[in-house]
Parts: sequence; structure tokens; C-alpha cells
Amino acid sequence: MVVRTKRWNDPTSSEDGFRLLICRYRPRGVRSDAEPWDAWCAVLAPSKALHAAAYGKNAPAIEFAEYERRFREEMKMCAEWITDFAKMVQRGEILTLLCSSACVDETRCHRTIVKALIEEAASPKPTQGRPLLRRRS
Repeated sequence: MVVRTKRWNDPTSSEDGFRLLICRYRPRGVRSDAEPWDAWCAVLAPSKALHAAAYGKNAPAIEFAEYERRFREEMKMCAEWITDFAKMVQRGEILTLLCSSACVDETRCHRTIVKALIEEAASPKPTQGRPLLRRRS
């Protein structure tokens, strides 16, 4: 199970697998025939309001912990997308999540949160409750 993260303008690698851009806004100046990603999924990016709050567009910038909480809440609406990419990873396909060229700290980026959500969805779930079969002693 492999999910990687990069910035969209980082050098491509044969180990990248499927390169998925998850930016709210499409990078400027990149011709469609020269896109270094396989697909663009803007729904896995923060909403315009959360993006603005993170960068302090209308008020002081929010703390990263608050950003992560709000972003995870937004991603509940994208559960199907997360599940579909988790299935891809479960099949053994490599997925590389790409974000903005300006996003240099991946630990404070939504791509790392999306990576965690996909990995959580792809992980086997333990059986809950009573065992399905009981053996006699």
C-alpha cells in the first residue's frame, strides 16, 4: 500500500505511479498538453473559505490544528472519492498526491491529511463484536 506526496512541480519519477493533483486552483501557466499529473481532483482540496482562512485572507490565519479539524470535516463529504482512491491503493497501485508548488512544508499541507485519510480507508478493519465462530472447549 503506497501513497506518496509531492508538489506538482517536483521532478516526476517512475515510482510515482498515478499522479493526482489535489489543488483547489489549477496551476497557472501549465499547458494542458504538458501537465505533469494524470488527473486533477479539486474536491480533495480545502474549500475556498478554508483556503482563505488558512492564509489569513479575511482575518488572521487559523492555526494548523484548526485547519486540519475543519479540513477533515469537509472531507466527510468526499468519502466516495477517498474510498475510490483507497481501493486503487489496495489493488497495489501507487498513488502520488500533488499539491501547490508554493506548499513547501508537507507536514502542514492538506495533501498529508488526504494521504492519511486514504491510508485509513485502505487499511483492513478489525472485526468488531463477537467472533463469528465459537469453538467448543
